[in-house]
Amino acid sequence: MRFVAVTACPTGIAHTLMAAEALKRQAEIMGHSVDVETQGADGTQHPLPPAAIDRADAVIIAADIYIDPARFHGKPVVAASTADAIRHSRDVIESAAAATAEPDVALPEPAPAVQPGAVPIGGGGEGDGGGEQKRLVGITSCPTGIAHTFMAAEGLRRAAEGLGYWIKVETRGSVGAKNVLTAEEIAAADAVVIAADTKVDLSRFAGKRVYETGTKPALKHGDEVIKAALDPGTPVLAAARAGSGAGSSAAPAGAGGGAKGSPFKAVYQHLMTGISHMLPLIVAGGLLISISFAVNIHANSPNMANTLAGRIFQIGNVAFSLFLPVLAGYIAYSIADRPGLAPGLVGGYLAGQIKTGFLGAILAGFLTGYLTRWLATHIRLPQTLAGLKPVLILPLLSTAAVGLTMFYVIGEPISWVMTQLTKFLGNMQGSSAAVLGIVLGLMMALDMGGPFNKVAYAFGVGLISSGVTGPMAAVMVAGMTPPLGLALATVLFRGRWLPEEHEAGKSAWVLGLAFITEGAIPFAARSPLRIIPACMLGSAVAGAISEAAGVRMIVPHGGILNAFVPGAVTHVAAWGLALVIGTVVTTGALFATTATARASAPALTPAPQPA
Repeated sequence: MRFVAVTACPTGIAHTLMAAEALKRQAEIMGHSVDVETQGADGTQHPLPPAAIDRADAVIIAADIYIDPARFHGKPVVAASTADAIRHSRDVIESAAAATAEPDVALPEPAPAVQPGAVPIGGGGEGDGGGEQKRLVGITSCPTGIAHTFMAAEGLRRAAEGLGYWIKVETRGSVGAKNVLTAEEIAAADAVVIAADTKVDLSRFAGKRVYETGTKPALKHGDEVIKAALDPGTPVLAAARAGSGAGSSAAPAGAGGGAKGSPFKAVYQHLMTGISHMLPLIVAGGLLISISFAVNIHANSPNMANTLAGRIFQIGNVAFSLFLPVLAGYIAYSIADRPGLAPGLVGGYLAGQIKTGFLGAILAGFLTGYLTRWLATHIRLPQTLAGLKPVLILPLLSTAAVGLTMFYVIGEPISWVMTQLTKFLGNMQGSSAAVLGIVLGLMMALDMGGPFNKVAYAFGVGLISSGVTGPMAAVMVAGMTPPLGLALATVLFRGRWLPEEHEAGKSAWVLGLAFITEGAIPFAARSPLRIIPACMLGSAVAGAISEAAGVRMIVPHGGILNAFVPGAVTHVAAWGLALVIGTVVTTGALFATTATARASAPALTPAPQPA
């Protein structure tokens, strides 16, 4: 089969190119061909000619930003994130192949846009009985906020237009809310369509007939979705539900957390939500503290409080002090939506006050989230008092319950655990410290940005607040060695790598130095059993050397740049040595594991071009 694809990411650098290479390589392995257009920081490269689009059996949009699909009308379109294209390129190609057998996934022919408030062609519409035209409003949203969000909106708009109905669709994409619904438009609507794969606040639609579905039905069967929304049997959203904070949609995942799959996956997603929001505070705080010491080594002295160095230190310290409340607050928010945020922030603040550290903040976040969600579900109020529930009753009860639990139940045991953990890690030297470095290194390289990698990273970041900064140094150096070792391998033994991998090796130098472990994924995707063990060995060695040498790091990101920030890294020479040795060990292991790689994968040899 022939495919065309477009890849793009917000920065337009690493993931854009990595996704393109992964799709081309996987398509070749599976006996297909794909032309890929990349929309990156240097503009559009390899633009798709109309002839290539015409010949294509399906279109793949692997992007983390909005890509206009208009030129692909009449073609089956499969949307994915760049991460999916990199890590699960086979699944993406298979989805594109499967889409060719489903005519209803083809993007409809472009139609004139219906302006909000305008009457589309078609008069009163099917089923309207010649009376007043039906009016609908809708919201579309998907986890990445890119292709499916906008394609579902377009599917709904065209379906409504075909039926002769008026519709306005608000999109919740990666660039924020667009085409936002007004109160007047909602009030005039006969029905509401929520085509979303993420949580959507429904509080605006109290008293309206609300039909909830996912983005895929809206794209594939828009007319059926529109008819179902207008069906008299579609339930009306009760004001009590809308005002309780539980009125959020995550179709078809269900309410209140929106995480699909196993309970472990749900917990992991909630934890990552908290970490993603608190990470900028640690980065900013750590760098500002380092800069303050660069200005004056005594910046933290009370006598320096009114100097420039002292002010910079205070700003960094404030940013640092906020990361526990934000971690707990957004874990709770992920579980219980807005009603969980305030009590979660309080629980995280108390975790810092009673010295329970990041473990206490994580527990406070989960306790707050699940408690708030339970209260929102089980507290029943008269219609006249329903408005008090999200702004008074839930925050009051949750904050009081979590606060008292932190003081009388969680606080003392977790504080003791954190104290012992801090002492234990702080006293680790030599071989015992090296063992911790080995474990962290193995986790960082095992899945290269996956759950094990993120758990090791979260462990290192969380300990910074307790003054234990050695694991962070080991985590960072272990995360840098896989792409660097692979980049070096493409230079030293060039004959074992494909042309695409040589190109990926060039970007792997930059990604490795920037602490982006995912730079190794294009190589691991081709032959994981050869690549991943070699990367794990190098990362384990790097982590062990860093820990054994007593290297400390107070900044949780930045890669090699941290070595040039005074105070960010102790024993810089030892840390650099760990990075070099880990890279060389990775390359040496790759020399052994890839010795027969080309011979075992003849299908990867580029086909000769016609003369």
